[in-house]
Amino acid sequence: MTNVVRRAVIASLLPLFAAGTSWAQTTRIVVAASPVPHAEILEFVKPKLAKQGVQLEVKVFNDYIQPNLQVDQKHLDANYFQHVPYLDTFNKGNGTKLSVVGQPIHIEPLGAYSTKFKKLAELPEGAVVAIPNDPTNGGRALLLLAAQGLIQLKDTNNILATAKDVTVNPKKLKFRELEAATLPRVLPQVDLALINSNFALAAKLSPTQDALFAEKVSPYANVVVARTENKANPALVKLVNELRSAETRQFIQQKYKGAVVPAN
Repeated sequence: MTNVVRRAVIASLLPLFAAGTSWAQTTRIVVAASPVPHAEILEFVKPKLAKQGVQLEVKVFNDYIQPNLQVDQKHLDANYFQHVPYLDTFNKGNGTKLSVVGQPIHIEPLGAYSTKFKKLAELPEGAVVAIPNDPTNGGRALLLLAAQGLIQLKDTNNILATAKDVTVNPKKLKFRELEAATLPRVLPQVDLALINSNFALAAKLSPTQDALFAEKVSPYANVVVARTENKANPALVKLVNELRSAETRQFIQQKYKGAVVPAN
């Protein structure tokens, strides 16, 4: 083989070696998410992560239990669907050790919806009000009702409040505690339903346009969550950085128009 031919062969192989090196450096992460807005936001950042050597696979879930359990059981690397009060309650109740990765991503205002009434003043005595049945979001719903003057609670700062903590109920509201994901479907069967924005958006409901009232300022920012020993995973850190980037913030603001708000 002449030197000229040898150099030509080496030159032809260089792209293959380069491709092999790039492939070897790619890290794959599997992240659970609610369909809207979490999975949509993850799909937005997917190509940006690919340029950084992170292959993101999104697994969509319609409940709040399995994403945490599957991360804890090492079937998934992380999830993106919940706020910190829910995570803390879940860890305590299930013996899991899941932690927040980086800083918060976005906020979803909780809203009160009705297909029967267009104004809060129209809500009748004895109205049936559906709220989430998980401790933190149920308490959050009651706190929002209390902020509207519909009820009074023993402790206005108790995120874990339940219907048993209602001390004053002038309209004699009747509470139905249901799985959060089912609330949009039962909306026609109740007088009022307090629905998390991810499920509201999936049902084509907007807290800024369709809710009778909604949280104006929410401390319940959504976060990326992983096993505690894995929260410093460089690929997950890159994911959070992209989710908090100026470009992603702009995407959230333009797509959801106030129904989802980037966290500070």
